Amino acid sequence: MGNPKAFINIPRKDAGYRPINERIYDFGEVEQTLNREDRKLQASRCMDCGVPFCHWSCPLGNKMPEWQDLIYKGQWKEAIEVLHETNNFPDFTGRICPALCEKSCVLALHEAPVTIRENEAAVTEVAFIEGMIKARPPKTRTGKKIAVIGSGPAGLAAAQQLNRKGHHVTVFEKENGLGGLLRYGIPNFKLNKNIIDRRLALLVEEGIEFKTNIEIGKDITGKEIMQNYDAVCIAVGAGHPRDISPKGRSLKGIHFALDFLSQQNQLIMGEKVDENKIISAKDKHVLVIGGGDTGSDCVGTSIRQGAVKVTQIEILPQPPIDKNPDTPWPYYPNILKTSSSHQEGCVRKWSLNTTKFIGEKGKLTEVEVEEVEWTKDESGRWNMKPTGKTEIIKADLVFLALGFIHPVHEGLLTELGVQFDGRGNVATDKESKSNIGKVFATGDAAMGASLVVRAIASGRQVAEDIHNSL
Repeated sequence: MGNPKAFINIPRKDAGYRPINERIYDFGEVEQTLNREDRKLQASRCMDCGVPFCHWSCPLGNKMPEWQDLIYKGQWKEAIEVLHETNNFPDFTGRICPALCEKSCVLALHEAPVTIRENEAAVTEVAFIEGMIKARPPKTRTGKKIAVIGSGPAGLAAAQQLNRKGHHVTVFEKENGLGGLLRYGIPNFKLNKNIIDRRLALLVEEGIEFKTNIEIGKDITGKEIMQNYDAVCIAVGAGHPRDISPKGRSLKGIHFALDFLSQQNQLIMGEKVDENKIISAKDKHVLVIGGGDTGSDCVGTSIRQGAVKVTQIEILPQPPIDKNPDTPWPYYPNILKTSSSHQEGCVRKWSLNTTKFIGEKGKLTEVEVEEVEWTKDESGRWNMKPTGKTEIIKADLVFLALGFIHPVHEGLLTELGVQFDGRGNVATDKESKSNIGKVFATGDAAMGASLVVRAIASGRQVAEDIHNSL
């Protein structure tokens, strides 16, 4: 703690976003950066608390006080080394993590936590620019072969950790590009794909083998994988989207959010997309059903494509704006979140249930929604009650951003014969093992749809479990 009074004398300063009238015309990252001196000052605000709640709330166990102090002292190399002790990809989490650590920062009690997430992204950028981050191939090899199926954050973290222990790791990816939802599910205006590519270049240099456009269970059977590898790590994510079935669901113009987002990323990357299947929001009224981050990403993407109007609805009630007594500090607060995409122009509505899709000649034109009321019963459980009050929303396009239920069962998982838990995820024991010998599972495939930071933590854990097993 280099400056014990910084948290009193130095106010929180966010980097902010590029101007709205500029950023809505491109897919460049919207977040700006502070200069190094300002970033040092922001890091100095860390109080090195006796009980570091920031460390407690981080799924990776990042040691925030240590690397904040190193940034303040200008010791960028030491700071990135401390970060890398617990986090394989701080350049990813520094951009897209909801910053659980900041919500539990003691200064959050006064609405001004340390800018931990921005500091994390900044120290990684300095380290890359100045060549501090280098490949670390293992000095010896164990002779063991491991297949990691899926190249999302969990799969990549598992692969890097296992490779550094000397095992030969092959990562299989069914898509053309590596990165999973990092590449195909998150818009470029939040995570430019060259951030992923520079990490992948290091992983290749460290000796990890990547094979794309190969779907295990289809292009290669699960039986072959089991025969050729000493361990198999399932990191396929939770790819089964949640759906709804009001009348008119089959009308043209209704799409899952990820189909829309991934297609836009494919177009930016120059990947081949069937022109007859292109989803465009240009000159259309767009309705996004679902109030989470994925829905927000659909909002931002629709605006950039030239939508006439974008509306986002959520079946749950509007959260409190500032503080919520139901989720007190240091827990992650359930409060109203306004993203950069919302700021760009979006009508937001709550407590609305979709009851009917309306169309003409097979094409969507409107959506009927009904207002609902939420009440708590004696046990504290929330109950939804229809009010009978309906509203018609004009919509040429609807994006279903309702989250994901569980991994896709058809194909690899059913062929391998893995068991599923009550939510449809791959059932694992305390050592990340499935019911099938030498088959492990990690990330969303094992725990359900969650955060990138939790996926990385899960990938690191499964790597340790596989290593111990071998």
